[in-house]
Amino acid sequence: MEKIKELTKGKAKSLFTTSEEHKLVMHFSDDTSAFDGKKKEALMGKGAVNNQFNAFIMEHLEKNGIDTHHIEVLNNNDSLVHKLKMFPIECVIRNRAAGSICRRLGTEDGLILDNPLFEFFLKDDDLGDPLINDEHIISFGWASKNHIEQMKDLTYKVNTILSELFINSGLILVDFKIEFGLNGEKILLADEFTPDGCRLWDSETLKKMDKDRFRQGLGDVVESYHQVADRLGMNIILD
Repeated sequence: MEKIKELTKGKAKSLFTTSEEHKLVMHFSDDTSAFDGKKKEALMGKGAVNNQFNAFIMEHLEKNGIDTHHIEVLNNNDSLVHKLKMFPIECVIRNRAAGSICRRLGTEDGLILDNPLFEFFLKDDDLGDPLINDEHIISFGWASKNHIEQMKDLTYKVNTILSELFINSGLILVDFKIEFGLNGEKILLADEFTPDGCRLWDSETLKKMDKDRFRQGLGDVVESYHQVADRLGMNIILD
């Protein structure tokens, strides 16, 4: 499937039209950014790692009953996906306190939460992706009450499935964000699931194995992504 026209360009991914109206090519680049694009750098090989990592996770979720937009990997950096009508919302699950919630609530980094904490954020870089609730979503027409409940339910299911996958590989799924879209009337998991959009810590040492290595200047970002992939049994192919 060939890319025809760039439809959207994000901080680390682009979507391209194809010869089939309802299918897109999702291209993962080596670009890396943090703090709403204020810190940027190209990290060689990251795009290929994330593309293949995402495919592995999406296929694992599909096997466990979660419908996704992923169709197939086309090459090292490109995957074919269903074209969706996206909700302008990010769904976040926190199993431990880390990142923005520590700054927001003055919470200890790494605090184990009594229950997984679900949060909605409006997907808007210019506004800093503000925290929102169900009432905001309904009042502004970003999603229906039924869609809200489905997104919550699916996000909790993703957390259960992936927490087990990662802990069996010696990794703690600290938190993650995911997005959803509509394929007709059906909600599908969209966008990506990679170490760019989640926090993964070594279960023994609590070493950070995700994009916090870039945010915090810890180095070895792509190498850490590779290590996570290796633990999960992936065979990442680079050019």
